[in-house]
Amino acid sequence: MSASLALARREIVRFLRQKSRVVGAVAPPLVMWILVGAGFKGSFREDSFGYFFPGTVVLVVLFAAIFATISVIEDRREGFLQGVLVSPVAPSSIALGKVLGGTVLGLIQGLPLLVLVPVAGLKADAAGLLTAAALLVVLAFALTALGFAIAWCLESTQGFHAIMNLFLIPMWLLSGAFFPVDGAPGWLRATMAVNPLTYAVAALRRALGGAAPAFASPALSFAVTIAFAAVTFGAAVAVVARFPAGPAGRSGPPLPEKP
Repeated sequence: MSASLALARREIVRFLRQKSRVVGAVAPPLVMWILVGAGFKGSFREDSFGYFFPGTVVLVVLFAAIFATISVIEDRREGFLQGVLVSPVAPSSIALGKVLGGTVLGLIQGLPLLVLVPVAGLKADAAGLLTAAALLVVLAFALTALGFAIAWCLESTQGFHAIMNLFLIPMWLLSGAFFPVDGAPGWLRATMAVNPLTYAVAALRRALGGAAPAFASPALSFAVTIAFAAVTFGAAVAVVARFPAGPAGRSGPPLPEKP
């Protein structure tokens, strides 16, 4: 556990030294919330700002997970990961440390947005805000673990961004954060129903006083989100144990040949 906490602390210290990461993770979703909310204001029966707000909070946490897990590739390139891999630390400790660090970073950026709930036109009481905060803890852990599992298997930040944009952004779009589940075509509703992020967005929207799809009950939404976190963390531990040296069976760039 001490090794995991040390790795988590390193992620937080690195984040605090890179102030631009805060702007990069928080500003784009907020700008999109304002622009999209204003653009769809006349097209929604309910307030568009209130509808898009829970999805915006989830998007901030998602961006935080993406930026946090890029450090896996950077640590491999800089040689730090090699030192961790040769130390007597279990794969689960390595995965837990990196995921905990990314989770804290996601909460640092996502939780403060809850103060904007009244601005969004939502009416959440104290219990709802506590429920939303608890949900964000689980969701940040799940998304960071997923990003870690993907980053561990890749060698370049360009490839990581391509995979994450191909995988996580559509996952967010099909979560009910951008358009309602009930108004989607049948095949799209079926896809959204098997998307675990749909239940996280539904639980967050319900906690903040909004309406959620009927099939995503509160108990089911929390159960699916917790199961999502457990599965993604299991995948993170599995890739470290299965590929202890990273992609292509190595933990860093090739050493220069001797003359």
